[in-house]
Amino acid sequence: MNNFFIGLDVHKATVSIAVAEDGREGEVRSWGTIQNTPAQISRLLKRLAINDRNLYFCHEAGPCGYGLYRQIIAAGHKCTVAAPSAIPSRPGERVKTDRLDAMKLARLLRAGELTPVWVPDTAHEAMRDLIRSRVDAMEHLRSAKRQLLAFLLRQGRIYASRKHWTRIHFEWLAAQEFTHPAHQIVFQDYVNAVLDNTQRHKQLVGMIEKMLPGWSMKPLHAALCTMRGIDTISAATILCATGDLRRFPTPGQLSAYFGLVPAEHSSGSTVRRSGITKTGNTEVRRILDQSAWCYRFPARVTRWQASTYSEADKKVRDVAWRAQVRLCGRYRALIARGKKAPVACMAVARELAAFVWEMGQVVPLPT
Repeated sequence: MNNFFIGLDVHKATVSIAVAEDGREGEVRSWGTIQNTPAQISRLLKRLAINDRNLYFCHEAGPCGYGLYRQIIAAGHKCTVAAPSAIPSRPGERVKTDRLDAMKLARLLRAGELTPVWVPDTAHEAMRDLIRSRVDAMEHLRSAKRQLLAFLLRQGRIYASRKHWTRIHFEWLAAQEFTHPAHQIVFQDYVNAVLDNTQRHKQLVGMIEKMLPGWSMKPLHAALCTMRGIDTISAATILCATGDLRRFPTPGQLSAYFGLVPAEHSSGSTVRRSGITKTGNTEVRRILDQSAWCYRFPARVTRWQASTYSEADKKVRDVAWRAQVRLCGRYRALIARGKKAPVACMAVARELAAFVWEMGQVVPLPT
């Protein structure tokens, strides 16, 4: 029985196809280009599935999503979605075309050199898109606030108090008047943008909270909320990026997945280490870094966390409390050694990811 390895270079409108025959010396050839539509993909699968071939497909993860992957899997074939950042490349490669990219994917798939990414199911992907929409709304809100403050600064209107966006600050904004009508129009437009984006962000947060009870990750989500510095939205964002935490064999792999481990470039007796790698999901890394700042204070169950903590299972409470004791002590030890607060918090964030991994091992999830 022959094995065929098919590389797909996927674009919005087209898919370039290459086939690698089985064996080290098997021929690698271009199959052509087709339109990126379900009907054309279905015709391709039927043309390739002859003579009892075993078909192994692969394509890079990208903006086109996982529709192609799911169609191939539904047809009974195997498919790998490769991580683009982990695809090997030769230093001397100077020519890049869709045909050559497809042939390269087919060759690497046959050699087993591709690193697959985790593909979520449709329900998890929908929750992930909802989380991403909230992140986009938050970025738009930050941008609207910066634009309003920049406009006021240009006009010499400086808010005397330290804290912005409180009730008193909005009352101060409402009292601002400008001589020129155009300035008043611009000012009100910026204020409306802040109000509109605030409302949008609140609505998306409410939708996320509404969807949580029916989510398959709800038990683990509730367990993560018992940990200091992790709230409802933070836990949902972490789990949307990772899925089932049991797919990571070690806690160090989860920390590396979030880009929280130091970069290293060593050779022979020379060891060079630098800052964290900053790979993976930027929003999750930001959340873990912000959560780590909560461990600057002594370990205790805070008032807003008491109800969630008391209702949790004993195993969950044990992990959450052990994390507090360890991470609070870790922060103080790093500061005592002369480390700067941001550096200490990043180290705490790396260990916090390890406790998140441990929480994923003690909380059973539905299969």
